[in-house]
Amino acid sequence: MSISWGILGTGTIAGLFASDLRLLPDADLVAVGSRAAETAESFGKRFGIPNRHASYEALVADDAVDVIYVASPHAFHAEHSRMAMAAGRHVLCEKPLALSDNQAAGMIETARSEDVFLMEALWTRFLPVMADVRERIGDGAIGNPLYVRADIGVQIDFDPDDRLFDPTLGGGALLDLGIYPLFLIREVLGMPSEFDARAVFADTGVDAQCSGVMDFAGGAQATWSASTRADAGRTCAVAG
Repeated sequence: MSISWGILGTGTIAGLFASDLRLLPDADLVAVGSRAAETAESFGKRFGIPNRHASYEALVADDAVDVIYVASPHAFHAEHSRMAMAAGRHVLCEKPLALSDNQAAGMIETARSEDVFLMEALWTRFLPVMADVRERIGDGAIGNPLYVRADIGVQIDFDPDDRLFDPTLGGGALLDLGIYPLFLIREVLGMPSEFDARAVFADTGVDAQCSGVMDFAGGAQATWSASTRADAGRTCAVAG
């Protein structure tokens, strides 16, 4: 059975997703939606997409589409996902799923009421290495996990006009990068009993760098960091 996909948004991540989707034998990329006809046409031509819509509303109304990948800026994920689900489309939403727990709860409520599938597109969860991590922890190879350290940092020149530094678009190190170490910690140790964090802010008010410590029931602990100021690599260690 082939699944028909539509992409909401035409940015860099949308392009990467479109390229990879073509590698799947059971996926057909049939539609794209943009805020302008020109960008929809250009993106559609680039990836051989037949249905090219000049609005997001037209995309979600396209009955040729089974699932919509939401690739708009962070601040619009909740709005666009709920719009797609209200039209009866399943949704794969780029991370972060939402900007707050209230937004996420509303998205989940819509998915349930419309009886459609909703998932956050957090690719780390599906990397082969994560299967190895789960297997090693599950078979007791490291004993009981007691400590996780997870860091990610990329040096990015400050630009107040860049989405990454725009608070109205959900910019900042935590939402763009911090989600990865936080996911890894959650996957290994579960939900923390205590949480402490610090941040350094850019001139626009978004967090340019952040770090934290988590304590867990049973004595486990985790430290994490995310930075757009320094190249801290992309590393994680799990100890038991």
